[in-house]
Amino acid sequence: MITTPKIQAVTFDVGGTLIHPWPSVGHVYAEVAAKHGLKNVSPDKLNKNFAAAWRAKKNFQHTTEGWADIVDQSFAGLGAPLPSRSFFPAIYQRFAEADAWRIYDDALPALEALASRDLPLAVISNWDERLRPLLQQFQLDRYFETIVVSCEVGFAKPSPVIFEHAAKKLGIVPEQILHVGDSAEEDVAGANAAGVRALLVDRDNTTGDAARIGSLRELEVFLYPP
Repeated sequence: MITTPKIQAVTFDVGGTLIHPWPSVGHVYAEVAAKHGLKNVSPDKLNKNFAAAWRAKKNFQHTTEGWADIVDQSFAGLGAPLPSRSFFPAIYQRFAEADAWRIYDDALPALEALASRDLPLAVISNWDERLRPLLQQFQLDRYFETIVVSCEVGFAKPSPVIFEHAAKKLGIVPEQILHVGDSAEEDVAGANAAGVRALLVDRDNTTGDAARIGSLRELEVFLYPP
């Protein structure tokens, strides 16, 4: 009889899993643009353009240059000059500030529940140098034994290397780690390639994936069935 190793640690993605832009990426872009003279830009149009640019990205490394290109694509056709030649630095800085984000309602209860069981927790995130200060502003960093950021490791999800790096930092074999994130490709497929089990957090119930949860509140029951 084959037995499944017991989960000894849980790792979390950040954007789309623990926190999300507030009120939306488009609203933040429009807010900054207005302060720099580009007024009345539609947040909805910016959101659509951003979503298209994000879906089309290839080998995105979360560099400043990469973000400038995404922002330029989001503003394409909505006014000149492009943000990379004008107010992109202000947009980049705006997303380093906590009030451009919100913590999901289910995130803190889930982190508290797992921490109370002395289960080691960690972050595995595709992000840049703004992540650690942002987690500190939210006081989320206190929940995690280690925070693994793609810009520091040099590998981004879905590369198995970033998951293997986190496992080494935790001192736990990949087979005993559960990763939770909102991307089927980056989080689930990436984790599985490293031998890490994974759950897709799908709050809007948009997938039929069997390895999914609709809320982070379900994690405790998943790990500790009654």
